[in-house]
Amino acid sequence: MQYFMNHLDIPLALSWMWALLVSLFAVPSIIYIAHLKNMLDTPNGRTVHQSLTPRLGGVAVFAGFMSALTIFAPLQNGVKELLAGCIILFFVGLKDDLVGMSVSKKFVGQLLATGIVMIMADVRLTSFQGILGIDTLPVGISYAFTFFVIVGITNAINLIDGLDGLAGTIVLIICSTFGYYFYSYGGAGFGNYAYVAICLIGGLLGFLRYNFHRAPIFMGDTGSLVCGFIVSVLAIQFIEMGLRVGQPFSASAPSVAVGILFVPLFDTLRVFSLRMAAGKSPFSPDKNHIHHRILAMGFQQISTVLLLAMLNILVTLFVIRFAHLGNTILIAALASFSVLLSIFFGVYQSRLSRRQLQAAQASGQ
Repeated sequence: MQYFMNHLDIPLALSWMWALLVSLFAVPSIIYIAHLKNMLDTPNGRTVHQSLTPRLGGVAVFAGFMSALTIFAPLQNGVKELLAGCIILFFVGLKDDLVGMSVSKKFVGQLLATGIVMIMADVRLTSFQGILGIDTLPVGISYAFTFFVIVGITNAINLIDGLDGLAGTIVLIICSTFGYYFYSYGGAGFGNYAYVAICLIGGLLGFLRYNFHRAPIFMGDTGSLVCGFIVSVLAIQFIEMGLRVGQPFSASAPSVAVGILFVPLFDTLRVFSLRMAAGKSPFSPDKNHIHHRILAMGFQQISTVLLLAMLNILVTLFVIRFAHLGNTILIAALASFSVLLSIFFGVYQSRLSRRQLQAAQASGQ
């Protein structure tokens, strides 16, 4: 394994630098063309930004990621099929950013991309590793659950893309964590996924140079769908690495992966639950995401992004430190923390609403 790792170093560094430079130099041209052709996102009732802004930052991320990966990375073990899925979702996101697309059509694109990696590359979750007393999954259930995981994580990253720099920063943290463990423990079976992580990191860093508040460009669905899809495959392969290689967390890999993905998963489950409890579609847009609630507390955009990034890092460190406790205890701890966090946001929101109502009544008198 040490021989494999030592020979990864130079190509990994080159792939990171290539992705970074391509993305870094592509963004200004994309901003210029978007303004020239009036391809701009108009502010509305559920957006935070207040000016016309291009949504095509994902084009730069995709260009850096794709070119670096195809030049420097070994494309076996499902990486080639991952690239094919990314291409499909890139064009789905591009159409949505330019002219709009229905949820059903976006779902078809995700179905195709997921089918490619599941069926053609056999990238899937094969075991619950003792969760709920379940180990090896029947093939049909394995495919169905993997599809649910990929689509769920893809949309979780897509949904959290609501503030300048937020989605990019969270994906950066997630990919850095997964990439480190693929590099350290992946070996011949999973080691090339370190390239997937590092190429996406490079592309995101080049883009984030222009994406923090006040951002002249947004990631858009072009970037968030591709990033979410890549993160979902990294998570699945991370869990499977724990099962097959026995490293770094063995049977605790599923709960560790959930912890690494905490912020986007928590946000998605929370808003879906609230929408369905209110009798609405889980996909109906609103301003009830975790970043909206933190903004309502009086935080600025940059401090909100940093707060959520720190939350994700702390939960990641927690699950890594206590991985030896096993899946049941870790998932119970994460679920309990999620409930407490949801209660906190709910109580604060209720108090804020009462204060606003009292202020409105006072001004009316």
